[in-house]
Parts: sequence; structure tokens; C-alpha cells
Amino acid sequence: MRVLLVEDDRKIASFIIKGLKAEGFAVDHAANGEDGLHLALTEPYDAAIVDIMLPKLDGLALIEQMRRQKIKIPVIILSAKGTVDDRVRGLHTGGDDYLTKPFAFSELLARVQALIRRSSDVSEPTRLVAEDVTMNLITREVVRRGRKIELQPLEFSLLEYLMRNAGRVVSKTMIMEHVWDYNFDPQTNVVESRIYKLREKIDKDFPTKLIQTVRGVGYVFRATG
Repeated sequence: MRVLLVEDDRKIASFIIKGLKAEGFAVDHAANGEDGLHLALTEPYDAAIVDIMLPKLDGLALIEQMRRQKIKIPVIILSAKGTVDDRVRGLHTGGDDYLTKPFAFSELLARVQALIRRSSDVSEPTRLVAEDVTMNLITREVVRRGRKIELQPLEFSLLEYLMRNAGRVVSKTMIMEHVWDYNFDPQTNVVESRIYKLREKIDKDFPTKLIQTVRGVGYVFRATG
């Protein structure tokens, strides 16, 4: 899958590019609207992520010109403006989805994947199942062995990332880039703290421990004997 990112903020662009590449996407990046429009008109993409406030050509004008040129790739609009009027204007311009900054990468990824599935006529899965844990992505309910587990939004995102990568070791850096937004302090022990709290809810009352530490590497969601 190939994604076009049009974003002039280097920090945000780097955050998104690293995350998408880790998920197997190819990413082309433009730092201004004119370069972004040129890429959109000359290269094939499965989706585009477009900031509104861009030099040379703003994001809404870029999207309008894409649509005039019959470029139908799904577009997610990024903006620091989150009012209803701003969202409506973005969608009326030709955007397919709207995400307000700051955001967690896991949410952006889910939206990109959903747009690509819809544009490809592939149905969106509504739940994840790993070992004996079931996660409903619509109702955001988590159940283990028939017991409902209450999670905070960030805990849900963290568990979702671990379950999507069940059996695969993910590093602290990968977790930070995928679950937290780009404004958090990477020097804190926020990942360890959240993993601890998640274990208290997912593993503490069950004989099989699913969230395991791989010393010196990271964490993995898998069952032990």
C-alpha cells in the first residue's frame, strides 16, 4: 500500500512516516501543497493524508484540485482546528475523513486502513481475537473468558496494538510511536506504567499471562504454557 503525506511540520511528518513504514506502507512525503498536488496528479496512491495549513497551496485547495482532476484516492484531513464547521468544510471540499491534532498514531492508522478497505470494497473487521481475548472495535468492549474488562481509552489503544501484533515482539519505541501522539516526552516511563496497569486488568486474575516482557527488546502478546 502506498500513501501520500502532505505535511509541513517536520516533527509530525517524521512521526507519521515512521509509523506507516513500520506497518508496511510505502510513504511519499511533500512539505508543501504544490509538491503534494504534483505527486497526487502523477503517482498512484491508495490514500492521502493532507494537512490544511500548508505553504504555497493550502490543503483544502489541494484537495479541490485533486477532485477536479478526477483523482479519487481517499483523503484524511489533518488540522489543529476541530470545530464542527471546520470538519464540515473539509468534508465538503472532498476529504473523506477528518482528524484533529494532536492524535495517537493508532487512530490515524485505523482510519487510513478503514478508508483503503472502503475504497477497495473490502469489509472492515469489527473485532480482534487473540488467544482468549476478544476486542470489539465498534463498541470498544474487551472480554476475556466471558469476563468484561473495563479499559481506559489509552489502555484500549495499547491492547489493540499488542493484539494486532500478537506473537510479534514490539519495542518500547514502536509502542510509543503507534499509541501515543507526537507531543509526549519519550524520556518518561509512560510505556512501562501503562503496561503495568494493563496487566493488572488483563492478566492478574487469570492463570495464563498474555502480556510478556522480552528483556532488552520490548513486549509481546502471547500465551505461555
